[in-house]
Amino acid sequence: MKILLDESLPRKLKDDFGTLHEVWSVRDKGWLGQKNGALLKLMIRDGFDLFVTVDRNLPYQQNMEKLPLTIVVFIAADNRRETLSALVPKLFEKLTQGNLQNVVEIS
Repeated sequence: MKILLDESLPRKLKDDFGTLHEVWSVRDKGWLGQKNGALLKLMIRDGFDLFVTVDRNLPYQQNMEKLPLTIVVFIAADNRRETLSALVPKLFEKLTQGNLQNVVEIS
């Protein structure tokens, strides 16, 4: 699975995803500062399956039903790595359950 981490997430968080998936940050791809619509188009073009963010407004800003990928919104008290890394196993648990919707909230 190809996963992109939003620029609002700590860069080192990608280390918490292990090696079973291809995990990139927005910074890695050189896409810093892209507006959400443009970023989603770049992700689709590059074949990403998941976009992980803490931006709770993103699902309301885009027509998610038309997207061939899943937006994962981490719901947390802050966006520190220590806080968010605890949500990564919950994300993987959700992935193993299958049948993902276009927007998944993990808290």
